[in-house]
Parts: sequence; structure tokens; C-alpha cells
Amino acid sequence: MTFTVRPISSTEHLDHIRSRRSVSFQQTPAWAAVKTEWRSESLGWYAGERLAGTGLVLHRPVPRLGYTLAYLPWGPDIDWSGGLTVWLPPLVSYLRSQGAFAIRLAPPVRTDTWSAAAVKEGIADPEVVRLTDLPGPVDPIGADVTRYLRESGWIPQNPESGFGAGQPQFTYEIPLRHTDGAARSEDDVLSGMNQLWRRNIKKAAKAGVEVTTSTGGEDLKAFHDLYVHTAERDRFTPRPLAYFERMFAALSAEEPGRIRLYLAHHDGDLVAATIYVRVGGHAWYVYGASSTTKRDVRGSNACQWAMIRDSLAAGCDVYDLRGITPTLSADDSHVGLIQFKAGTGGQAVRYVGEWDLPLRPIVYRAFDLYMRRRNQ
Repeated sequence: MTFTVRPISSTEHLDHIRSRRSVSFQQTPAWAAVKTEWRSESLGWYAGERLAGTGLVLHRPVPRLGYTLAYLPWGPDIDWSGGLTVWLPPLVSYLRSQGAFAIRLAPPVRTDTWSAAAVKEGIADPEVVRLTDLPGPVDPIGADVTRYLRESGWIPQNPESGFGAGQPQFTYEIPLRHTDGAARSEDDVLSGMNQLWRRNIKKAAKAGVEVTTSTGGEDLKAFHDLYVHTAERDRFTPRPLAYFERMFAALSAEEPGRIRLYLAHHDGDLVAATIYVRVGGHAWYVYGASSTTKRDVRGSNACQWAMIRDSLAAGCDVYDLRGITPTLSADDSHVGLIQFKAGTGGQAVRYVGEWDLPLRPIVYRAFDLYMRRRNQ
């Protein structure tokens, strides 16, 4: 089979996404309206006149040179098991013709998974310091994709910490279906959680925590105030309110209900808030915020349980808690993140990660040097 790659309209792109069970929200046409500092285009893979795959490409220009970095976050949406020798070369050819000096992909393809029980055992074992020290099933498709990229001159961009400027390579996910495809029940999911998580969900309910949903407006400002407070406490740089306003406006306009706020109140006080996104059968916990006071009423657990329940009710296949670091060392401050998420049951997942293909090596080396200096 031979494919050609050419631009498609946002409508064609969205129609194709609606026919799929799982496409990242960062591969929807609406995401282009969120990332306003990038130029964007939707691309289609055609076998004759049949649209077989899609991708949202974000183009970041290099000042004064006229070339761009072409970036497909968590994409493209193609058949990664179907032989990449027919899928990727036409993409490379098209983007080269459009002035890209390099292409960056983040294939939505798993390489490894580890159960919550394995993660717990790893944290307890002083000889285990990283997820990759644990045994676990290797996905043959992920292994094939990794091999193809490496042999074809792509360069991995995955930091040891698991977190970088782009997409996290390690995530934590709760499967919402049994291995035979049947939907799990709320009781199934609850029974998979550890005792602390179940107790905290009950504690929030007993304390009278109420979780409501919203599509933005004044509630988004309340979320952002709490998010900035969380950033100060946990020492990370918060995104501006305008970013979240763009996200809600763009994703809501593309598909009503695609993005929602969850707000946990206790006696009138906002104690926790989260942002939830769903595309087809895939749901994501995208951002979270919590108050330093009243932490004992467990508003964050209440928000998570509300999002999980709504994902089950929507017939989702997976609830995605997104990024974790791969550390399992008790001495590492980041281990608390994976401990919190592993308490939900589910599994830790490693993906293929981000890879660059330099098309104009001199420009790529200059860009790489610039980024390294900027991030020091």
C-alpha cells in the first residue's frame, strides 16, 4: 500500500477523529487554537481517495531563518502496527517540502506496563530505583516502533527524569474495561484501589464534600486562583489564566462536553479542583489544584473519583492520570506522585517517547544548542 500526505480541513480531521476510540486531545484541530505561538495544519494520509490517518502538526519557526520545527504531540493518529515504512516517509517528504528543519513525534504507542502491585513492591525494595528495574510485559508493537525510529535516524528526546519540555514518556492509567472488553463497574474500580484511597473517598463523602462540574466562566477563575496557590506551595511555574480560557473555549466549541471543570467544595470553601478532557473512549485528568487548608477532607480524592465515575458512565476504555516520573526511590521527592496515582490501582505505562528527525542538520544543531542554553 502507498500513502500520500496532504493538508485536510479541520472538519475532515474532526470527522475522522470521531470514528476512532482513542485520539489524544493534543491531536484534535481545536488544540491548534490553544497553542497560539505555533502555526498549525491538519494532515491526512490517503490511500487513493480513502483517508486512513490524520495528524495535527504544530510548526514553531526559527527566528530569522524561515525554517520550522514540525511537532506532532501524541501523534500522528496512524496504524503504528502497520509497517512504518509506508506511513512515515510520506510525512517526512511533505514536511521537508514545507520548510521543516526537523520533525518531532510523540507516538501514542506503549512499550512497557507495570501493575500497581509491582510498583508498590518496587518502592518497598531498596534495590529498585526506577520503574525500568522492574520486570513487566514488553509491547511488541512499541519495540518495533522504537527499533524503526532508531534505525531510520530519529533521535530520542526522553530525559532520564521522565519529564521534559514536551510530553511525559511515563504515565499512569486506569483501564476501565476487562481484558475481554467488558466494561468494569464502579465496584470493580474501587476494589482495585488501595485501602488509603478507598478510605479517603469515603472520608470526603462523610465530611460533606460536594463535587460539581462546570464549563468555565467564573469557575475557571476560581480554579486558576487555587492552581496558582498550588504552584506556590509545590514550586512549579503556573500557566496564565488566558491559557486555560483558550483551552476551554477551543475544546468546548469543537465538541460540547469535551472539557470540564470539577470543583470540590466543603462548607462553601473550594478545597480542590481539576480539569478533565475526553475524546472518544479516552479520558484524561489534565490539571489539578488543592487548598493547603482543609486537606483532611480529601477534596482531591473526591474530584478524582467523580471523574472516574463519569468516565465509566461515558463508556470509556481508559482513565488517564497522565505523567509520572519513573523513580521508585524512597529518597526521591518525586516518588510521592507515583505513590498517589498507584493507589488508584491501574498501571504505570512507558511510551515510545518523543523523537526528532533532523532534516537540515546544521539548523537542527543550532536550534538544539539554543534550547539547551535556554533550559540551563
